[in-house]
Amino acid sequence: MVGKRIRRVRVRGGNYKFRALRLNEGNFSWASEGIAKKTKILEVKYNASSNELVRTNTLVKNAIIQIDSNPFKTWYLKKYGVDLAQKKKETKTTQVEQPAPVKQSNHVKRNIQKRVAERAIDPKVAEQFGQQRLFACISSRPGQSGKADGYILEGKELEFYLKKIEASKK
Repeated sequence: MVGKRIRRVRVRGGNYKFRALRLNEGNFSWASEGIAKKTKILEVKYNASSNELVRTNTLVKNAIIQIDSNPFKTWYLKKYGVDLAQKKKETKTTQVEQPAPVKQSNHVKRNIQKRVAERAIDPKVAEQFGQQRLFACISSRPGQSGKADGYILEGKELEFYLKKIEASKK
């Protein structure tokens, strides 16, 4: 998506709405991990209202979009010490160059080991990290607030929308 264009519109009572005509980033939360990061919006993939909104990349509430996964990937690497973008097949066949290890205290190493033992990530979400793109849903109203905030799709909701996107391609 290109640029950022927000218009201020005067409404009844002398108040103002902020109408987002174009946005290139938004604040998206990852519910199972309990974090939110500002990330780049790549494209609209599905909209239940109209395919015209998908074709024109129009951001509306409940639009299914693809976002950049890098902010979430770097956070996950820092918290768990696991790189989600690496494919399992690559690590078995070839040696991938590991970056120089960051100096950590024993306390930090124990905390990371404990977190790794308890972590669980949805396989479909992990697969999306390999593609550098995550599916997300917009929960705000960009035409009213001027912002595109939302959440990353996981579980049954992600499966449902993946089926819808595959069906719309045919």
